[in-house]
Amino acid sequence: MKVTYLPGGYIKLKQKEKGYPVELTYLKKKATEAKIQFTKNDKPNDIFYEITEKMKDRNDAFCNQVFATLKAEKLEILNEARANPKMLAKWLYENQGEMRFGSENRLFLVLVDTDDFTNSWKLKRNIDLLKPTIVSYLDNFKDKQITDLNVFFEFKGKPRGFSTLADVIFVVK
Repeated sequence: MKVTYLPGGYIKLKQKEKGYPVELTYLKKKATEAKIQFTKNDKPNDIFYEITEKMKDRNDAFCNQVFATLKAEKLEILNEARANPKMLAKWLYENQGEMRFGSENRLFLVLVDTDDFTNSWKLKRNIDLLKPTIVSYLDNFKDKQITDLNVFFEFKGKPRGFSTLADVIFVVK
């Protein structure tokens, strides 16, 4: 079992496929519209943090709408991944680190805090949330078709593709 979060790289890919603006570009534009000052030559993560914190502090209708728009985009991507977990499993295999490469069968436990996607990591300590979801998955596993678990993926630098069995359990708060 691999415990992970809804990966930022996956979210960015899906945002791009849907024609959504790059999140940081969108935040910069909205911060400028709201006349929120931010350091323009910082690292992207620092700029992101600065803008979001200033918008949270302002807590007005405009800033709240910016956050609502970003959240709606991410929830749409999450719901699509939940409806088609094979797509996410394939992405996770294809984007694993080269040093940790493995094509073995996997059960991915994807933790998502829909209130704040960046805090999803905190859910790994929330046994009251994890246990019922995992137990429910195990109780219903016998109903799954093995063919639904087949995942074929390619990995950069490897001469051939790989076929494996994988599934995803989503723990969503």
